Amino acid sequence: MDAVNQSAAPVKDALTGFAETMTATLESLLPQSDGPESKLFEAMRYSALGSGKFLRPYIVRTAALMFDVPEERYLRAGAAVEMVHTYSLIHDDLPAMDDDDMRRGQPSCHIAFDEATAILAGDSLLTLSFEVLAGIKTHPDPQVRSDLVLTLAASSGGAGMVGGQMIDLESEHTAVDAALIARLETMKTGALISYSSAAGAILGQAGAGAIKTLETFGFELGLAFQITDDLLDVEGDEDDVGKKVGKDAEAGKATFVSALGVAGARDEARRVTDSALARLDMFGARADELRSVAEFVLARNN
Repeated sequence: MDAVNQSAAPVKDALTGFAETMTATLESLLPQSDGPESKLFEAMRYSALGSGKFLRPYIVRTAALMFDVPEERYLRAGAAVEMVHTYSLIHDDLPAMDDDDMRRGQPSCHIAFDEATAILAGDSLLTLSFEVLAGIKTHPDPQVRSDLVLTLAASSGGAGMVGGQMIDLESEHTAVDAALIARLETMKTGALISYSSAAGAILGQAGAGAIKTLETFGFELGLAFQITDDLLDVEGDEDDVGKKVGKDAEAGKATFVSALGVAGARDEARRVTDSALARLDMFGARADELRSVAEFVLARNN
């Protein structure tokens, strides 16, 4: 096992244990009903409680522990970002978007239910995320709750994840340079991971400097995550990845692999990970677990 994998291995084990905690949190927050809307809630739960890695909530948790944030608060903030992430996956898988039949090793939401239900399930998860953040159990200080809502909204919308998806769609079968690819991948994936790392500092009322540093760390970590995702689409095993591989090239998507080749993309992933790690110097040993998360992102195989 090389040095990177040695550093990443404890995170993989920790994520397995954390998944039980996060699943229980989501179980308690996701609605259930025997009424005529029950199909909607079933689709929400089907997608959110699938075999996800819960990496974004884990980043919230790891950053929050740097500032001694109580468990219930970081679990709620983590559940909120997982809801937004799940909504984005449901919509990305639709025929009008990436047209994926499998997600997280099971049929995509629109395959398991239908397209209309999938759209509504995504919509409902998105709005529920803000309901959770705005709840007093997330933090007693209304300014903290407001800051969490503002940060997640900015990360999720046209200036973040949704805007990145738009650039992604517009870039299909088009020659684009590495700078534009970095922009779309930073927005599409990095924005939510940036929220996840910043949320810990927001919950801990750690100050503007710490929040900004962790936001930047998250953007760079998110870019490394997406580059690794691009590499897995070329080199990954479908059983490990949990969805069909080889679809980026088939769809003519702009990725770092298409722009730089496999070796170049791998080098770029290492470079941006090192840059992200350097951001954590100001926190000293408190950030050691977050450093291990960065190495895990770079070494992952799914």
